[in-house]
Amino acid sequence: MKATTAASSAGPSGTSSAFPAGSGNTRTAARIAPHSHIKGLGLDNEGFALPSASGFVGQNIAREACGVVVDLIKSKKFSGRALLLAGAPGTGKTALALAISQELGSKVPFCPMVGSEVYSTEVKKTEVLAEVFRRAIGIRIKEAKEVYEGELTELTPTESENPLSGYGKTVSHVVIGLKTVKGTKQLRLDPGIYEAILKEKIVVGDVVYIEANTGAVKARPHRVGRSDAYASAHLVKSQRTEVTDKLRREVNKVVKSYVDQGVAEVVPGVVFIDEVHMLDIECFTYLNLLLESPMAPTVIFATNRGTSLVRGTDDVVSPHGIPVDLLDRCLIVKTEGYTKEQVADVVQLRAQVEGLTLGPGVLDKIAVEGERASLRYALQLLAPASVVSQLAGRSEITLEDIGEMNELFLDAKTSASAMGDFEGGLRR
Repeated sequence: MKATTAASSAGPSGTSSAFPAGSGNTRTAARIAPHSHIKGLGLDNEGFALPSASGFVGQNIAREACGVVVDLIKSKKFSGRALLLAGAPGTGKTALALAISQELGSKVPFCPMVGSEVYSTEVKKTEVLAEVFRRAIGIRIKEAKEVYEGELTELTPTESENPLSGYGKTVSHVVIGLKTVKGTKQLRLDPGIYEAILKEKIVVGDVVYIEANTGAVKARPHRVGRSDAYASAHLVKSQRTEVTDKLRREVNKVVKSYVDQGVAEVVPGVVFIDEVHMLDIECFTYLNLLLESPMAPTVIFATNRGTSLVRGTDDVVSPHGIPVDLLDRCLIVKTEGYTKEQVADVVQLRAQVEGLTLGPGVLDKIAVEGERASLRYALQLLAPASVVSQLAGRSEITLEDIGEMNELFLDAKTSASAMGDFEGGLRR
């Protein structure tokens, strides 16, 4: 590798590092995910896709279709159905699912999974699906509580004559002083709270949490932390177990009672199953049942398969490897490949997100590589090329760096062609 000659070993002080000072911030670099630049679908007020907005480039028809689905979800008219994103690898299916989640808001649960996750030795396949669906259901509590919290500075019970008899006295109310960072406040509360304070053995100087509506009183610890024994006990991962149907029915009953009382509101989230063709016929049958549930979340499937065999069967061939009865429940959105200009726009966007500087002609070179191979391959050239440029002492990626990356790494098409030639040579 040519650029390795420019690297030198740093001494104890680390002052002779070949990397810039800013490259040592691993926490910032770790936050840059493959789709961290996606902020939404990038639609205008009329629902039409903008050429480049919210981190999205191209896929206009797919984005507009997903915008319609978002409106259906917000108006609660999408229950019992699913969205299927179908297209070649690297055409933005996962990005579309994340954009839908962004459009629905941060308070809507988003639970992604891959089809192969259901194959576990600990729990059944249907149990894994059921857990994901339950995790994607949010409960928004509407109950208003009058809560007081602070350091207890005064605890004075006030007694009065017992109205039930002429003998003895009873606590009519309790005067409590609470101190917080904003100041000190004196409260006059019910006698039941005084009894709860005595029961919890709370004294002046303790930090307390009081619910005026219910009379619940709790003592807060003065120090934030926990013992080493407690921490080590929780580091051991327990074996995964299944949740019984009886328990689920009990939870459903409680949630239904809250909803009927107007205390809570069910917030259906989004379940995203990537590589859905990896599920088998048993899972597909169970998905039909889950979609008919009254509390079913929004379900998004993604696949890159055409007509293929349904997993778990010997003779059932279906489009996208999904049984026809489940496919009938889906709205299908097709994703298209990217043009050279669109690849260039995406590469430029990712370079800005990753804080990279592209030299003259580099963007066009990477765009050509992306059109020839794939968008993913073009984006994967950025990070190693930046490392090579830093080792060579340059502040920007040059054409020489991209050329060296093409010598070191192969794209999927070139690799497949090379393996085909190799196997052909073996047969000869």
